[in-house]
Amino acid sequence: MFTKILIANRGEISVRVARSCRALGIESVAVYSSADAGSLHVRVADTAVNLGDGPASENYLNIPRIIAAAVESGAQAIHPGYGFLSENPEFAEAVAAAGLTFIGPSAHAISTMGGKVAARDVAIRVQVPLAPGSDGAIASAAAVEAFGADHGYPVLVKASAGGGGRGMRRINSAAEAKDAFDAAVREATAAFGNGEVYLERYLTHARHVEVQVFADTHGNVVYVGDRDCSVQRRHQKLIEESPAPGLSDGLRQAMGESAVRLAREVGYVGAGTVEFMVEDEKFYFLEMNTRIQVEHPVTEMVHGVDLIAEQIRVAAGEKLSILDNLKPQGAAIEARINAEDVAEGLFLPAPGPVDVLTAPEGEGLRFDAGYESGDTVLPLYDSLIGKLIACGPDRETAIKRLLDGLDRLQIEGVPTTAPAAKIIASHPDFQELRFSTLWLEESVDFSEPEPVDRANVEVGGRFYIVPMFSDYGTSGGYGTGGYGAPTAAADAPADPAAAVGRTRQARARREAVSDGTVKAPMQGTIVKVNVEPGQKVAKGDVLFVLEAMKMENPIAAPMAGTVGDVTAGIGESLAAGTLLTKITGEAAA
Repeated sequence: MFTKILIANRGEISVRVARSCRALGIESVAVYSSADAGSLHVRVADTAVNLGDGPASENYLNIPRIIAAAVESGAQAIHPGYGFLSENPEFAEAVAAAGLTFIGPSAHAISTMGGKVAARDVAIRVQVPLAPGSDGAIASAAAVEAFGADHGYPVLVKASAGGGGRGMRRINSAAEAKDAFDAAVREATAAFGNGEVYLERYLTHARHVEVQVFADTHGNVVYVGDRDCSVQRRHQKLIEESPAPGLSDGLRQAMGESAVRLAREVGYVGAGTVEFMVEDEKFYFLEMNTRIQVEHPVTEMVHGVDLIAEQIRVAAGEKLSILDNLKPQGAAIEARINAEDVAEGLFLPAPGPVDVLTAPEGEGLRFDAGYESGDTVLPLYDSLIGKLIACGPDRETAIKRLLDGLDRLQIEGVPTTAPAAKIIASHPDFQELRFSTLWLEESVDFSEPEPVDRANVEVGGRFYIVPMFSDYGTSGGYGTGGYGAPTAAADAPADPAAAVGRTRQARARREAVSDGTVKAPMQGTIVKVNVEPGQKVAKGDVLFVLEAMKMENPIAAPMAGTVGDVTAGIGESLAAGTLLTKITGEAAA
């Protein structure tokens, strides 16, 4: 067994891996960018190494620096977590070349199954069903239009080198092809250093179900249950649960056996997740994530295993402790708590200081976090603050416990997705299994938890986002879901419908009095400019695209009129509140 492991990641997953290392009696080594020097994952590790200044490409994605940190610290192995270099075959090769152990599959398995195009070829070889897709990577929007003409719309363009919704766009018509293709390539390049994309026919009434697989170096390959991850926005998961509810035993077994065949075919070792789209009693291979998943805790809760510890033991050469296809005990459900403003369903990244973070305690509750009170969610990285997981003897109990936990989760300083998670978990469609991957964006109204306004304030050279709640009376928002201070029941509106009405009225007043000023809503980098001075625009036209926290965010015209001076260009990094342009003309009704 290893005595010291370097964790090549940050945030919640780095904290999580360090916890399992401690339980196994292994020292943990954290790495961090200069901006992350005070972060929780640095504080909880036994040792920490500074990878230097600059963007992630110069530290968390810098393979030579990470290898050097591992060697200098005396670590024998490297755990990549999820994201960053976790599915990078060159990283796995470099780790091995340095005489260290990569806690994950081989470079061959990563490049084959982590590359979505190559993975489809493996699926064909082992007779796993596939949704219609391109024969390989595509190089232009013209390929999108040709595929759409043959197979129909909507079409999904997807990054070959990664997941997490980055580099993925739904295309509903040929008119959207160019912008969507360009955006997917840009986002994939920024997130994974690889802009290769491919196409799939988008299934409009399907659920997203994934199977946890595990393999060791002794020839053992098993599947450890399944998870439903259908509740998504912008192709990023918000709620996950295990086992996937409502599946027949035959369908569940067929997917599990298919996942095992895929893993065996490429000589897989370690933890992996095979993702499927499920429609009625049919399933289609989507992709394989050659790493631990964000949502792995729901599998741990219902199977009584520590999947991170199992990864470490397998990497050290031990046999799987999971040698039978474990049957889940009860049900578990997870809500991702991101620093995002869910107003109008936009889920805009909202970095800033976390003034207070108090996790709920109680039977069947667990909170995996990358932050504590006083920490800051940086705009440089993803927006995940933590994950609230609830389990129970059945799905109904797990949902009730999740809702109770969300009510008692206290986060102040930044808006979070907790209010959205409450709306989802209490929605009749969700509770009665009437949902698909399109359900959240098409059917759920997020207007209720919206703060009525936000202001960008500069103090001492730093920009802060300050929520303003005048239309809710004196309260700081709804409960403790992340919009300001916790409130007493008497402060909250008694009638949710009336609250929604006031919110919409406040929004209408803001729009009606707009002076046409367009500002950066958050710190980020301009990746697209769609307008030039003197151009006529309609209300809602996308003027700029700003990349922040690994997500692209459209900035729309607040009114119809004529574009004035454009003060930002592609590649510029801007503070929140920076003026981009001003529109003059008649405001839209």
